[in-house]
Amino acid sequence: MNLQKLTRLDLNLLVALQALLEERSVTRAAKRLFITQPAMSRVLQRLRQQLDDPLFTRSGNELVATPKAQDLQLRLPAMLDGILAMVSVGEFDPASYVGEITIAVPEFFAISLVSRLIESLSASAPGVVLSVSSDTDSVERELAEGILDFAIDIDKPLGTDIQATHLVNYSPSIWMREGHPLAEQNSITLDEILEYPFVQYYLLIAKRVSARTDARFDKTLRKLGRKRTKALVTKQFMTAMETISRTDCLMVAARYGHTIEENTYPIVRKGFPDDLPHEQTITLVLLQHERTFESPIHRWLVSQITEVIMSKED
Repeated sequence: MNLQKLTRLDLNLLVALQALLEERSVTRAAKRLFITQPAMSRVLQRLRQQLDDPLFTRSGNELVATPKAQDLQLRLPAMLDGILAMVSVGEFDPASYVGEITIAVPEFFAISLVSRLIESLSASAPGVVLSVSSDTDSVERELAEGILDFAIDIDKPLGTDIQATHLVNYSPSIWMREGHPLAEQNSITLDEILEYPFVQYYLLIAKRVSARTDARFDKTLRKLGRKRTKALVTKQFMTAMETISRTDCLMVAARYGHTIEENTYPIVRKGFPDDLPHEQTITLVLLQHERTFESPIHRWLVSQITEVIMSKED
């Protein structure tokens, strides 16, 4: 954008130009803007100098627009409406908003949330395009730089410029296929689960995955002097589901609501072994940067996301 060139243009002149285009009369345009006719004549002269075009010729008592003025007549209303909407104070109307909102969500959560959110947005804010991913090099940086508008992630310490809105708590469990040797047991022990290989599914938003990266489960095992065998490390939820449904692999995961795997995959969930210390619940939060705190569309979307989640829990 050529900001230097823009500084030479008085944007108030564009308001006067719009009045002239609508009224086709210096006198009527002057009355419309509550200025004198000579003042409007001087404004027209400035417009001609600024835009390097006569803009209007006279035919009797009417002004006739030049081709350049006709082109401006097509483009100017939308631009002025955009400026007016930007500075207007009033209740936000989601139905009139047009734009893209980017959000990073772990896949296991997105499967259950996004379709319901789109259903809500389609009814009340059809101009919103939701771009969803689960990849990011840095949630904090991409929120700060505007690459992301929101992120849903596990609650953890973040910078003071990031706001976290509580969404949901869930309990982790051990997942396995129906027919697994441990599936019929009422309870399972740490020794029993460590006899089987694991699928390590990334709950956190991440760009890349690695077997060298320890999950909370691995850190807890290390404190006990134990270690699990990993057969697969992935951030692809459906890949993980296919693997545990076809093998004896186990997976540490959690369920949020009624999700697709219940209908598609024969999965059994077991509580953590009593002899394995673990967090009873894990919290998911909605993250946004302070730059969006006062944005009407962002405030409205926070309410929509939390409403969809609360309705799903009911």
